[in-house]
Amino acid sequence: MSYLVYNYYNDISVSEYEYLKVELPVHYSGKKFAGSESCIPCHESIYKTHISTAHYNTSALTDSENILGSFSHEENEINLAGVKVLMTQDDGISYQTTKTYHGKEIEKSKMDIIIGSGVKGQSYLTFEGDSLYQLQASYFSLTDSWINSPGFPNYGFKRPVMDNCIKCHVTFAKNEKFSGSSNVYDKNSFMYGVDCERCHGPSQEHVDYRIGNIQTLDFDPIVRAETLNRQQQMDACAQCHAGLRTNQIAGNPFSFLIGENLEENSKNFNSGKPNSQLDVHGNQYGLLVSSKCFKESAEMSCVTCHDPHKNQRDNSQYFNSKCLTCHQQPLNLHTVDEASNLSDYTDCIKCHMPEFPSRVMKVRSTEDGLEKSVDVRTHLIGIYIDSILQ
Repeated sequence: MSYLVYNYYNDISVSEYEYLKVELPVHYSGKKFAGSESCIPCHESIYKTHISTAHYNTSALTDSENILGSFSHEENEINLAGVKVLMTQDDGISYQTTKTYHGKEIEKSKMDIIIGSGVKGQSYLTFEGDSLYQLQASYFSLTDSWINSPGFPNYGFKRPVMDNCIKCHVTFAKNEKFSGSSNVYDKNSFMYGVDCERCHGPSQEHVDYRIGNIQTLDFDPIVRAETLNRQQQMDACAQCHAGLRTNQIAGNPFSFLIGENLEENSKNFNSGKPNSQLDVHGNQYGLLVSSKCFKESAEMSCVTCHDPHKNQRDNSQYFNSKCLTCHQQPLNLHTVDEASNLSDYTDCIKCHMPEFPSRVMKVRSTEDGLEKSVDVRTHLIGIYIDSILQ
């Protein structure tokens, strides 16, 4: 079925729109998606800031311009045990080709989908028919180079991609098996990036209500954050930021809708393990709710400090200001330079949420073959001395 949505077709500074008929998927609940562009006429300022966030840019179809790794000679390959992988482009199409060191081609795969906003890097997916796989080489921002994909062995390999992998990088995708245990997908069902409808729910009914096409409803069916209790708000983030939720209880990873109880949909693979074992990359939610700040507040949630509509990365002054809404004591605890502003001499996040090496996010060096952890900021807020929580 085709739906009327707004197509934002021109420069982002110009507010002109046109209607465009497009095919959009239907959620497992039966609710219809409208596309994030349909939000522009009423929420243009939010849309314009949201498209610069890592969430929005965490996946996309590849083109000749949006792959960050170099395709230049001698910069476009990684060497593995017995094989090498070369990244090439032909008529604007990007490929990863596995060859022996004698030059025999073993496999050539099109880089169909980019995964990752590029803040830490990018990985690449390929379709074989309708089956989805992760490719061998990824781009790592820290070294500005191609690397063996995190978790991959040091030989030619492809990883099947299923719902629990893809669900944190796309708004929706329909698996061949409702359980999500297959890597076979309806290609036309993919909605790339984590956009408006991942957090506000499929919104075609909301759009129709607002433009007067539905006159039988006496309420706006959109999900509003302010109508949710704290746990429901936290669940919106926890579906992706609470570790690998492979214990599927009901439905599948994409059937969960904001406002429902996440624990009735799925549970964390590490449920029951001590909080000290929670990984800084794998479970920011678990770390936050273990913090004294969270436990002693009736209202604190992820959005207390993070505005999902804006790119706030590295904005230490903004995050410091969030700490100071509750903590006035730094004025007494820190040495004060009267000639300085508070934001000039203190960095709450650096000391109370330091970076730690992740146990799950690791990259393998192509030079020595060893895995190295990526540092990620912990969400276990506390007092640390020499990286030890007091």
